Amino acid sequence: MKKYFLTIIALATLWSCQTDERYENLNRDPKNPTQVKAEFLFTAATNSLSDQMTSANVNTNVFRFFAQYLTTTTYLDEPNYVLNQRNIPQNHSSELYRDVIFDLQNAKAVVEADTELTEAERSARLGQIEVLEVYAWSVQVDTFGDVPYTQAINAEEFPSPVYDDAATIYADLISRLNAVGTNIQAGQGFTGADILYNGDMDKWNKFANSLQLRLGMRLSDVNPTLSKSTAEAAIAGGVFESNEDNAQLVYQSNPPRTNPLWVDLVQSGRADYLPAATIVDIMNDLDDPRRATYFFNETVDDYIGGVYGGSNNYGSYSHVGEVFLDPTLPGILLDYVEVEFNLTKAADLGYTGAGVASAHYNAAITASIAYWGGNAADATAYLAQPSVAYDGSNEQFATQFWIAMFNNSFEGWSVWRKYDAPGFVLPEDSGNFVPLRYTYPVNEQNLNFANYQAASTAIGGDDQQTPVFWDTTTPDQSTYPGGPTE
Repeated sequence: MKKYFLTIIALATLWSCQTDERYENLNRDPKNPTQVKAEFLFTAATNSLSDQMTSANVNTNVFRFFAQYLTTTTYLDEPNYVLNQRNIPQNHSSELYRDVIFDLQNAKAVVEADTELTEAERSARLGQIEVLEVYAWSVQVDTFGDVPYTQAINAEEFPSPVYDDAATIYADLISRLNAVGTNIQAGQGFTGADILYNGDMDKWNKFANSLQLRLGMRLSDVNPTLSKSTAEAAIAGGVFESNEDNAQLVYQSNPPRTNPLWVDLVQSGRADYLPAATIVDIMNDLDDPRRATYFFNETVDDYIGGVYGGSNNYGSYSHVGEVFLDPTLPGILLDYVEVEFNLTKAADLGYTGAGVASAHYNAAITASIAYWGGNAADATAYLAQPSVAYDGSNEQFATQFWIAMFNNSFEGWSVWRKYDAPGFVLPEDSGNFVPLRYTYPVNEQNLNFANYQAASTAIGGDDQQTPVFWDTTTPDQSTYPGGPTE
């Protein structure tokens, strides 16, 4: 089985000197991993997961286009949702399987075999590993729908694993999170190797529950009973309580451990990413105080977003805010703001322990404004506007949730898919509809055709407009403004 792994020399330097270089080992059996220390594998997997979810590289991550946060000046394929030129779905899937899930599985095997650990230490480390692995699996499902799961890391099934039903995978992931709290609270887990929380097990417990809350709220339309029980268990277990709890990786100021955004927007020397008019116009209409952080005006007087999916002159529009050009900007996996928005919806649905919807909504927006440099007065003034003050409508809730996820674009895209709001535009160059999922990787058609074909049939066709299982309603995109120019 193909498997890439960090060299032992690079791993020995841990966080400050890690490298993304991989060496190929055609005969590696994931059931008998190379004896690299579990700490190194855990750190490498965490780093790879954050890099993949944070990157704006068009070869690996185009979710900022799917969420219509950014557009480009040239190279228009990706903002027009033409993804087959760069094999983007395959790159995304491979990164999660190869450099996150496989490394975590190997770390788990090493921990289980380590006789020097106490049972409490072993349990706690396995809990940390489990949270990250569930996170990675959930991203795979949310991206593609049905995916290889039970046989995905089984050497005997390579290269032809079956695809598991997405809803069944979700139910299993929720079961895993239900059990993980006992592990995390058993003892002290990874410390120096833990580049998210430095071994703070209370925060890991909150992370696990906050992830469980996310999964539960994804299910509110398709499986209300499981959604309710999952969210209520997460709330009872304790979720994020402030921005201090955020699951985020703080990057370093010098390569190679800088934020991938800095690599894509600064180190590359490119000047072809712009804030999209979709988000700029909505925030202008709301007089949103976060505009001064999200966007930067160099040659224009007002905040002006680029025409989504069209050719744009870089100097004629606002640019990406300077904070996003900082190499140390944290990469967000899951944050307090998202938790508060999910609690808003849980309260609106009457879930036990969820509290008052309007209070969570206000807390979410206040925390988002504070995270991006605003103050209490900014939040109070913003929330006082009639168009922002909580009214319980889906459009208002989803729009505010989406605005707040600007630096967590996968979640921003998921918010739009789940709640069918805010209204997007069709790309000017192509008029293509906004994707509801990635199509399956090309390698699956070549190496695993029978199972690929079965999965494609099961989900209703391997198409960008086939919704994932929890996306039960889709907007009529034919009514969206935009489309190809005459």
